[in-house]
Amino acid sequence: MWWQSAGASLVLIALAEIGDKSQLVCMALAARHGRARPVLLGATVAFAILNTAAVLIGATLTIWLPQVWVLGAMAALFAFFGVHSLRQSEDEEDEIKADLTGHGLFATTFFMILLAEMGDKTQIAVAGLVGIYPATAVWIGATVALIFTSAVGVLAGKTLLRRLPMVWLHRSAGVLFLSMSALAIWRMVAII
Repeated sequence: MWWQSAGASLVLIALAEIGDKSQLVCMALAARHGRARPVLLGATVAFAILNTAAVLIGATLTIWLPQVWVLGAMAALFAFFGVHSLRQSEDEEDEIKADLTGHGLFATTFFMILLAEMGDKTQIAVAGLVGIYPATAVWIGATVALIFTSAVGVLAGKTLLRRLPMVWLHRSAGVLFLSMSALAIWRMVAII
């Protein structure tokens, strides 16, 4: 039963995370800086913390906070990230690339994923799965799934996306973030 619980969590969270913003973060950082290890380690630590929070208090927070507040905050953050991504130029890319060392890249990845994924669908799914399956099995399955999807993102970023101009990746990410902002606003209006 324990392995089935971990496996169910792994499959559900991996499918939910493929193509999500954290995977795009891993792709973009690996492509921009050409270093896989700090990006993957930063993502791993961030997801371990996020899954721990989801298992311990995630379900409680989703009950206490009105969904309209969560959606409003998501819409504002996604809109900010979208506009910021659309405004980045290749000159800014070079400055950022020169500034980040291994520790800086680890910290950047860690904080970007920690902030972007807090209260995300996968974190809420992990909190919900704890009501059905043993908490340890859910944590292990979800964490392995998120490390796997991050590794796929890093690999894609180091290989495929290094051939694309970063400005196009930022524009695509900007449009995606603005679309997610619009979706959050639409869902918020539907609730009100």
